[in-house]
Amino acid sequence: MADVARASGITQLIVYRHFDSKEALYRAALERVRDALSTEFARGPESGGFGLGAGSVLSAARRDPTGFRLLWRHAAREPSFASYASDLREEAIAVARAALAERVPADSLEWAAHAVLGYLVEAVLNWLEFGDPAHDARFVAATNAAMRAGVRVWSSADRRGPGRMPR
Repeated sequence: MADVARASGITQLIVYRHFDSKEALYRAALERVRDALSTEFARGPESGGFGLGAGSVLSAARRDPTGFRLLWRHAAREPSFASYASDLREEAIAVARAALAERVPADSLEWAAHAVLGYLVEAVLNWLEFGDPAHDARFVAATNAAMRAGVRVWSSADRRGPGRMPR
């Protein structure tokens, strides 16, 4: 808590006035980013996305990059905080599943919904780490195009039979 206070330019007393413990502070940070992402998912599909567009997810991540990393990279691995990531993951997968239902054969739908979310989260995490914010629009276009291409391949492969991929 001393490090948080110092980094924030406030006293430890002020930090403890708002948060009883490190755990309470951690939970507040997770709730903030979870709520921001949940709001983005509730807006519905963006052009080029599947209810989980790169633009809306990146927008939430840009507003709180540390919180986004905390949620997807760290909280998911800590038993007492994992529900924040797993609950949001289930919400996002439901959105993706609904958006993909008309595009992907039923026997591939669950896998596709999980794959789209996994790809999108990792793409955004890596863009936050290595990407140039000046090129966010290019990232969004490329990421949404990659998700659309994946869905086309899954759909085509399923129609052609097992092991057959489109040319």
